[in-house]
Amino acid sequence: MATQAYEAGRSHWTARRRLSAALWRRPWLRALGLLVPPLGWMVIFYLAALTVLFVSAFWSIDAFTGKLVHVWTWANFHAVFSDPTYRKIAFRTIWMAAAVTVTDAVIAFPFAYFMARVASPRTRTILFVLVLLPLWSSYLARIYAWRLILNHDGALNWSLGKIGLPARGWPLTNTAMWIVLSYTWLPFRILPVCAALERIPASDLEGSRDLGARSWTTFRRVIVPLALPGIVAGSIFTFSLTLGDYITPSLVGNVDFIGNVIYRNVLGLTNNLPFAAAYATVPLVVMALYLTVAKRLGAFEAL
Repeated sequence: MATQAYEAGRSHWTARRRLSAALWRRPWLRALGLLVPPLGWMVIFYLAALTVLFVSAFWSIDAFTGKLVHVWTWANFHAVFSDPTYRKIAFRTIWMAAAVTVTDAVIAFPFAYFMARVASPRTRTILFVLVLLPLWSSYLARIYAWRLILNHDGALNWSLGKIGLPARGWPLTNTAMWIVLSYTWLPFRILPVCAALERIPASDLEGSRDLGARSWTTFRRVIVPLALPGIVAGSIFTFSLTLGDYITPSLVGNVDFIGNVIYRNVLGLTNNLPFAAAYATVPLVVMALYLTVAKRLGAFEAL
């Protein structure tokens, strides 16, 4: 019995040694073994899902039975691009995503620059905690907190009254959505920009000053070009997250974004999965174009 156990252990050790030697002699085999599990996971659960989504966009729903009909048709895409209501919703979503992206860029850059180049290590740690602190709370809690702030008798109108300004009608407006979305996604913009600014060598800034460049020239011709990949990388988060949001438009703006239309057609009374799949291709195409431009600007190296 002991001899059999010894022989089994010896054969197992020999097999492991041969496998190790084979992997050592063939580096590509090691790389393949490391890449296959994550790539397989992505292909099965991401690319396959996108393929099914795109294919189902060419199907239809039987108006009488409500069942899915596997007959190829362009009717869903025709409805998406010909109906002015859906075009307006798509334009509103893309416009808001762009507005939030630009707003967060303006706010995040000076804050990130102070954190990366000016603040002491202790102050930088405190600022990092403050930036990440809102992410520790529930997304819905932050949305409802902003609803209270933006109410007619909320903190914002109360503050305006204290400085002699008239109250504004903030609730259920595009302005309210713009404020809430800009606040919600701001941490995702600050961190990549801060990381990009930290990677700028101090010698580049000193060289610019030694050559007689003023502060604005150094900022425009040295800091911004070197930090541009991080700026664009942060914009990917703010743009994509706003593009796919459907909770804030419902609770703060009381309007439809692309996500609201998709939600109603998937889980709502409409239950028109093919149309939802066709409409979902709009943000996918927009993000594909956006990521193409971002890649050319070096954003992927900054992620």
